[in-house]
Amino acid sequence: MNTKYLEIIKAPLITEKSRNAESLNQYTFKVSPKATKTEIKEAVEKIFKVEVLDVSTLNMQVKKKRVGRYTGLSNRCKKAIVTLKPGQTIELN
Repeated sequence: MNTKYLEIIKAPLITEKSRNAESLNQYTFKVSPKATKTEIKEAVEKIFKVEVLDVSTLNMQVKKKRVGRYTGLSNRCKKAIVTLKPGQTIELN
C-alpha cells in the first residue's frame, strides 16, 4: 500500500455521534488539512477496500490554548465524513 494514502487519512474519529452515523453508512476520519475530497475518496477506497459514494469535509476551528503564562494555538485539523455504498462497512475496532 502506498504511504501517500496513510498520510492523507490520519485516524478514524470514534465518538458517540459518529457511531450513530454508522447506521447510515457514514464514517468520520481525521485527515490532512491539505487533502482534497477526491484524494480522501481514493485513500479510503485503497486502504479499506470499499466503494465511496460521497465525501463531506469540514475544517475544525483553531482554538487558543494556554500553558501557564504561554499562549498558543491548537493544530489545524480537518474532518471528513465518508458515505459508503449500501451493504459495505468498515471495521474500526
